[in-house]
Amino acid sequence: MSTISKKFSHYLMRFLVWRLKHISDNNFLLIVAGVIGLTAGLAAVTLKTTVHYVQHLLQRNLDLTKINYLYIVYPAVGIILTILLRRLVLKDTPGHGITRILRAISKNSSRIRKRYMFSNMVKSAITVGFGGSVGLEAPIVVTGSAIGSNFGQFVHLDYKKRTLLIGCGAAGAISAIFNSPIAGVIFAIEVILTEVKISKFIPILIASVSGQLISIILLGEDVLFSFKIVDSFEASDTGYYILLGVISGLASLYFTRVNYITEDFIEGINNAYARAALGGLALALIIFVFPPIYGEGYDSILSLLKGNHERFFSGSFFYSLADQDLVIIGVLFLITLVKPFATALTIGSGGSGGVFGPSLFMGGVVGFLFTKVVNVIHPSGAISSSNFTLVGMCGVMSGVLHAPLTAIFLIAEITGGYMLFVPLMIVSAISFTTISYFEKHSIYTKQLIEKGDLIQYDRDRIVLSLIDLKKIIEKDLLSIHPNAPLKDLVDLVKISKRNIFPVINEAGELEGIVTLDDIREIMFDREKQNALIVKTIMQKPPAQVSPQEKMQSVMNKFELTQAWNLPVIDEGRYIGFVSKSRIFNAYRKKLIRQTKE
Repeated sequence: MSTISKKFSHYLMRFLVWRLKHISDNNFLLIVAGVIGLTAGLAAVTLKTTVHYVQHLLQRNLDLTKINYLYIVYPAVGIILTILLRRLVLKDTPGHGITRILRAISKNSSRIRKRYMFSNMVKSAITVGFGGSVGLEAPIVVTGSAIGSNFGQFVHLDYKKRTLLIGCGAAGAISAIFNSPIAGVIFAIEVILTEVKISKFIPILIASVSGQLISIILLGEDVLFSFKIVDSFEASDTGYYILLGVISGLASLYFTRVNYITEDFIEGINNAYARAALGGLALALIIFVFPPIYGEGYDSILSLLKGNHERFFSGSFFYSLADQDLVIIGVLFLITLVKPFATALTIGSGGSGGVFGPSLFMGGVVGFLFTKVVNVIHPSGAISSSNFTLVGMCGVMSGVLHAPLTAIFLIAEITGGYMLFVPLMIVSAISFTTISYFEKHSIYTKQLIEKGDLIQYDRDRIVLSLIDLKKIIEKDLLSIHPNAPLKDLVDLVKISKRNIFPVINEAGELEGIVTLDDIREIMFDREKQNALIVKTIMQKPPAQVSPQEKMQSVMNKFELTQAWNLPVIDEGRYIGFVSKSRIFNAYRKKLIRQTKE
């Protein structure tokens, strides 16, 4: 360690000791939450500004009223650059960022690697800046969460407090990028954190407000997406909102399923550069035919909200037909169908981004399409296109993210009021209920839950998942060869403190076990001691476990076999035994530690 590092560590320890004496944990958390919120807000502003600058450079000299052939080039170039940066410089792995955060909370004691404080920002700036059809929200949430986690590690906070700071970073990021502090708080609680007490609620509020203040100071009104409501809510439209809720739920289901299938398909290509080339080309063709899918797509949604069809269709084959209702309906329907493919291709082929923004985009298109169909069928009872577009954004986001409250408050805040609060609640609730019938978990949590890497709302299983099986394997059992005489086993009994004896062959494989009960009646018979060999009296264990096995699976085997000890086998070789009593002891320690924290 260098002299500078030693001095820094010395002063840090002095500060931490001083802090423990003079600042309570709760007050220190409030201060830290404010710092994290400000830092996450600054990161959000930086990312948003960088992406829009890159997009401006790429599109500056283009006439968007004509078909733009560069749409075929930009997205693929962005994905390839992202892969090169990730593999050669950042040494990072692809994947959904928020899923990575949830895994870190569940399986890595809320410790997130330092590089995630900047790597996702850099990668998503290139991917989205070059037109990748994903959102900036997930990368900036990862950045904010990583800042919270690493700051918590830096000042030696425990697991619970680190987890809270991860939520603070996420809240500050969402608040800054949308200028929506309430949505930032709700997102942190609804998506990132599963248990938040009232006493822990205040730091998240402070972080969210801090993030918003940075956004206001540096960006003013130039946030990622903003629109002022122009039409009031009509109670007579309630039936339409109920129908839109069902449609939004089905659209969310379609988005989720297509995303899974497409990502699995494109990730099945082993060569990263071949995957990038194929995925990038397919994405480029989609964007070439449907330019509104380029990038985040918020400008396209704003064009729909303002009734500017020409701008929405600029650069596409359909520009000259933008005044025909049936053409608009057909194109919007096709965009709804291909948007999930574009998002999945961007992420699956190596790009960086999230599904938060795409869910809002798809919801806006679904809402506007719904309005257009209703107004064509029933022109005398026309409904507000802007209101249904906004509410559609809420509906699809609620379904895809399984975050109905976040969706409600986000749209309410970015529209500058709560005039649409009733239809937002109706559509969000119905959409969430609809998709929940088919998909119990969100797009962020499904794969984690299926792999056992994330457990929600089950404290018993959560505590069990914290136990590392490898750390409780017992290796002090005395083993014996299957061809050894009973006399040798009796000699082991005399010196052993255990009543189980694994029978191991020359290859280190477990052939069986012998318990003290198995030999109790014959162990003192001298004739049998010399005549019998261990192989003839051993028995097969009722089950065996692997050192990589989930604790829930291990406990299920104990319950089914009614055994108190089970052998641990790794790739055919005997490792040791795991006992119920050792697991219960570890469980008790974890439970006490969690309760104290």
